[in-house]
Amino acid sequence: MSTKSAAAPPTILHNVPNAQADSRHFALHCKRASTMITLTVQQKLLLFLTAIFCTCLTVGDLIGGKLVSGDVLGFPFTTTVGMIPFPVTFLLTDVLNEFYGKKTARYVTWVAFFMALLAFGLVYVAARVPIAELTKQPDWQGVQDAAFQNVFLGSLRMIAASLSAYLVSQFVDIFVFNALKKQTQGRLLWLRATGSTAVSQAVDTVTITLVAWWGLLSPSEIGHVIVSAYGLKLLIAVGLTPLVYVSHSFIERMLGIAPARAH
Repeated sequence: MSTKSAAAPPTILHNVPNAQADSRHFALHCKRASTMITLTVQQKLLLFLTAIFCTCLTVGDLIGGKLVSGDVLGFPFTTTVGMIPFPVTFLLTDVLNEFYGKKTARYVTWVAFFMALLAFGLVYVAARVPIAELTKQPDWQGVQDAAFQNVFLGSLRMIAASLSAYLVSQFVDIFVFNALKKQTQGRLLWLRATGSTAVSQAVDTVTITLVAWWGLLSPSEIGHVIVSAYGLKLLIAVGLTPLVYVSHSFIERMLGIAPARAH
């Protein structure tokens, strides 16, 4: 009587190559995903500059309803406290023009414009939401509805005035900056930085003052605001020139980003 030897269970090998292929595919996918989310130094700087630009523009609009007056080197001025953050946008526009070119500068201009519109919409909705009844009590020490409406809705006219002047003046600044850069073949950084600001802020100052204060101030007072505000902006533009050179040197030497060519 013959017996059959028990056969060893077969080894399943046909899935091994597929498993190895899937493993390699997954590793490659992870590597590609990691590469996609890694920002270059140039991209990081652009993101940072855009964030600062949007913040300064939006905050300048929100606080722009407050007028201040004073004297600088014997020159009397009347302007808004929006002049605290707005000069930063002058500097950033020059930096964006210099290292990223006019197309990127225009794109950032549009991004900041829509962020200001978003802020405008949020402020308007917040002001229209009915305030809590407890805030109407005589002993309430917090923000009251009249104060909130006066501060935030009062700044809406300034926001509208600022946005109406913003796009025109920014595009003028970008155009003049690049035209001067092309004409001087990339030399005389101070000329294109100061010159572009001088021209664009003349447009900005006249437009924003007329829209914001027409009917609220007399024509002579509006004229005084225009002259004094523009004079102050020119002083600031000249004063920012050393910072333009410092920023240029830091970005080019420390970060290794070369200036863009003027087209």
